[in-house]
Amino acid sequence: MPGENLSRDEARERAALLSVDGYEVSLDVRSAVGDHAGDGPRTFRSVTTIRFRCAEPGASSFADLIAPSVTAVSLNGRDLDPSEVFDGSRIVLEDLAAENELIVDAQCAYSRTGEGLHRFVDPEDGEVYLYTQYEPADARRVFANFEQPDLKAPFRFEVRAPEEWTVWSNGAGERADGVWRFAETKPISTYITCVVAGPYHYVTDSYERVLDDGTRLEIPLGAMCRKGLAPYFDADDVFLVTKQGLDFFHDHFDYPYPFGKYDQAFVPEYNLGAMENPGLVTFREEFIFRGKVTQASYEGRANVILHEMAHMWFGDLVTMEWWDDLWLKESFADFMGAFSLVGATRFKDGWITFANRRKAWAYRADQLPSTHPITADIRDLQDAKLNFDGITYAKGASVLKHLVAYVGQDAFLEGARRYFKRHAYGNTRLGDLLSVLEETSGRDMGAWARSWLQTAGVNSLTPQVLLDGEGRIAELAVVQEAAESHPELRPHRVAVGLYRRTADGALERYTQVETDVDGPRTVVAELAGADAPELVLVNDDDLTYCKTRFDETSLATLRAHLGAVTDPLARALCWSALWNMTRDALLPARDFVDLVLRFAGRESDIGVLQMLHAWANSALVHYAAPAWREEGERLLAEGALRELRAAGPGSEHQLAWARFFAATASGSGDLELLRGLLDGTEKIDGLEVDQELRWAFLEPLAAHGVVDGSVLVAELARDDTASGKRHQVRCLAARPSEVVKAQAWAQVVESDALSNALVEATISGFAQPSQRALLAPYAGKYFKAIERVWAERSIQIGMDVVRGLFPSLQDSPETLAATDAWLAAHEDAPPALRRLVLEARDDLARALRGQECDAAAG
Repeated sequence: MPGENLSRDEARERAALLSVDGYEVSLDVRSAVGDHAGDGPRTFRSVTTIRFRCAEPGASSFADLIAPSVTAVSLNGRDLDPSEVFDGSRIVLEDLAAENELIVDAQCAYSRTGEGLHRFVDPEDGEVYLYTQYEPADARRVFANFEQPDLKAPFRFEVRAPEEWTVWSNGAGERADGVWRFAETKPISTYITCVVAGPYHYVTDSYERVLDDGTRLEIPLGAMCRKGLAPYFDADDVFLVTKQGLDFFHDHFDYPYPFGKYDQAFVPEYNLGAMENPGLVTFREEFIFRGKVTQASYEGRANVILHEMAHMWFGDLVTMEWWDDLWLKESFADFMGAFSLVGATRFKDGWITFANRRKAWAYRADQLPSTHPITADIRDLQDAKLNFDGITYAKGASVLKHLVAYVGQDAFLEGARRYFKRHAYGNTRLGDLLSVLEETSGRDMGAWARSWLQTAGVNSLTPQVLLDGEGRIAELAVVQEAAESHPELRPHRVAVGLYRRTADGALERYTQVETDVDGPRTVVAELAGADAPELVLVNDDDLTYCKTRFDETSLATLRAHLGAVTDPLARALCWSALWNMTRDALLPARDFVDLVLRFAGRESDIGVLQMLHAWANSALVHYAAPAWREEGERLLAEGALRELRAAGPGSEHQLAWARFFAATASGSGDLELLRGLLDGTEKIDGLEVDQELRWAFLEPLAAHGVVDGSVLVAELARDDTASGKRHQVRCLAARPSEVVKAQAWAQVVESDALSNALVEATISGFAQPSQRALLAPYAGKYFKAIERVWAERSIQIGMDVVRGLFPSLQDSPETLAATDAWLAAHEDAPPALRRLVLEARDDLARALRGQECDAAAG
């Protein structure tokens, strides 16, 4: 639809003209169950009443609605002809009064893409489940509204649903006369309103606290999932983390939780990790674990719970004016997720995960051609959709961690407290936050913001060590460099750590200095005279956001003794730095694989270990020279099996190595072992092959042609659930057959019959590294199809297809040239589509540089 992509200029113009007093939204979702007649989409009735004011009586504006049809539109008592005022995405509003009432009666479509009101049918029992997901602008698929974050208003929802269902929304609800009616919300943005409906399994608890003024705060807690997942639902742990988080944020924010109840819904086929709807947070149901997982999975879930909770203040209470300042909520929530995880829960090593996993996402995003300042230039909604990236989340959070080191934790938190009180239920921009931080810290935040928030790119910090004749440090300096495309050098607050081996071989820190690094070269005067180090770590404790490099002595030490670094955070930072060097073609991929094979088995932090597995696999698939891949596969599989057999029986390290062995298995002996573990003819002491691990073993067996479709059909009969279906679809698409690949391609590219979750599973199975030759014909098809797919499909499915089917496994100069040819011939393509192709092109070029580096090492 021409009007579906709202621009920033249109939003500003509308915000200057209109202010919204309230919404009343009535939905009838009884059509979600039962047979569906007709060829069109399955629809539900949506009736919306909006009361709003206009600053210029007589002016014109528009409301947003994406719906198959509109039955009636009334403006200030005048009936408008829907065929004249509604174009499929906008309702034209002319001759507005000072005070207005708009009533829209529409037939809206249930979603199968996770956007709007998503309808899911559970294959296990036929039950239907609904939930909404709106960010950044899909509330208009469910009710008529003014779809922009700065037109906040109170909402009243009522929902008619099947008799046996329960319905939830942002406010507390009750059912009377067959209708669920919900308490009016505080003023909130359209994108964080929410409805969840269906026969969900629901568990309750409560949180109580005496506030500083002596009043008692009581928050009803609820958690829900599909009935089929109820046996696996550890709601007690969800509630434990929830209460710990509420305690932490009340302790630090000095602003009571403002939205009444606190429900958390784990929903099927979810596109995101979670969404911060006030009073009703939604999560992907994969956070309910059907099989054994490592503590890293529980830590990850806790982090997401706390991230979404931080949004109740950063994002829901105080909201950015437009998507340029998305970081005002996402960077803060990402930082607060890790900050509260370490400060309030059992996951005391959360900063290690942050350094190793979250920052890796940021470093990658910040080196793409699409990198942008944390405060971004967001022209329209398509830009906004793509801005939920590693820069807005993880780089922003990293920079906030640096800010805390820069201004001090007390000043930072006092700034947050003033920010909430000053802007509660309002909208803010960058300057609103900087002003309170200047008040509390006494520092000039303008210069800091220009360096860190308004420029793009990542700096690298490298130590230079000069020794005197007695083997002591004569001078230690930190050299700062920037990419040519983003030459900004920034002020960094860093801790420089010096390490050497002890008598028992441990590599330990013996000196650390915290200092400010600014400009191209900074001498750390405090370290003059210190004993000569074997390893210099210039971002010890991970205070700043940078790529850490090593001097020659330090790199040689790590090659020989990486596993001997005793501090787990320092060790994680070393691994991260070595991975960045591999991606930058400064360290051959085979060398990184060798380091993993020699030292990963000694890694105590399970999250770091699992990240190393992912990086080693990526090094082999993308950065290793093609001539060495087969050798690398064999070495990784041998190493994984060796560690699997050596790991403690029943330990989470054993489970991690089992999954990594499955991911690397390619030789006939390895595949036969996997098959034997599945059918019980092979056994590894302590390894329980539960249903989730069975699917992990089946995918490589399917991809290498060891099992056929009948085995996968039988496995689905064993696990006839929504989760099982996704696994089966992925395994079916993984089979090494021209017919299979053609069918998978057609299901995703030529048809919209699959739901978002099954599109994702099909794409995941389609692209197998062992099938490069089989997939070669699809490189040309990709470039012919993507513009049509982008135009015809929802933006979420479009993103999945354009990212997931890019021919990255056809890693040759010819594919790079084909990508460049498409970009040159499609300069007028939608900017968001071009951005996705540019990013994939950059990853491919980086892979080719890495392969050259690795080939030279051979």
